[in-house]
Amino acid sequence: MGGSEQSYDTALRMCPSCRGLIDRGGSVCPLCGAPTKPPRSRAGTGSGRVLGGLVAVPSTATSALIAVNVALYFLSWYLTQTAASAELASAPGMGGIRGDVLVRLGGKFGPLMYTGQWWTGQWWRLVTAMFLHAGLLHIGMNMWCLVDLGPAVESLFGSAKFLVIYLVTGVVGFLLSLWWSPYGVSIGASGAVLGLVGVLIGASFHHGGLGKAYRGQLWRWVMYIFVFGLFFSVDNAAHAGGLLSGLVLGYAIPEGEPETRASENLWNALAVLSVLVIAGSFVLMALQLNRPLR
Repeated sequence: MGGSEQSYDTALRMCPSCRGLIDRGGSVCPLCGAPTKPPRSRAGTGSGRVLGGLVAVPSTATSALIAVNVALYFLSWYLTQTAASAELASAPGMGGIRGDVLVRLGGKFGPLMYTGQWWTGQWWRLVTAMFLHAGLLHIGMNMWCLVDLGPAVESLFGSAKFLVIYLVTGVVGFLLSLWWSPYGVSIGASGAVLGLVGVLIGASFHHGGLGKAYRGQLWRWVMYIFVFGLFFSVDNAAHAGGLLSGLVLGYAIPEGEPETRASENLWNALAVLSVLVIAGSFVLMALQLNRPLR
């Protein structure tokens, strides 16, 4: 995702008056002369890089999401090993996770989500499925993309907006997946990861020639991902839902930190609500963990 010396995702931000690209720390837009509010400092903006720029340093919210994904993977791996041992059977190789374990931990599975009356279904699976993975390669690829894309989006929009965007695009991805394949089990962060790609594509439309060049890189990446999905067991419906919803949000949501106190309070409230939705979904998952699957 690296670019030229002029970094789209960390060095610049958008002027709220003329929507031109200006220096991130400037107080006056050199293009239109309007005063601009410098972005408030926040820990871990994600702009730092290590290994000569090869690996991005995850920012605060990105790091938290990665930690939850990794923790859930190790839990699912432990439950897989325990179940295989109890049955005197072999566990899946390459760090693979059993399908029944993924369903118990909250994978997307239509028969448990819609039971004839929508309000009785386990709709929290739209959230928990975003944090589950089927093996080492699966989680490795998704976390690699999240480490690269997360800091870019978080730096461009701020941590509060980033959390909301991640949750919304991931849920929309699994909603489309549920419509397309209601009886299939689906898990993974890739819907939300494609949502982050979509957000960057949507935002790039506001940045002229620089945005057009960056958009071309992102569209090629999207094409490679969907071609890959034609030959492997990949939930392209979840990918499409995340990508399209991210594109809309990236185009519509103003970049940078909120400019007014009311806007700041709104985004902070939405971010807190997102955290509560994620936490509540896992609480509901834990409450049914040992119950028979219907």
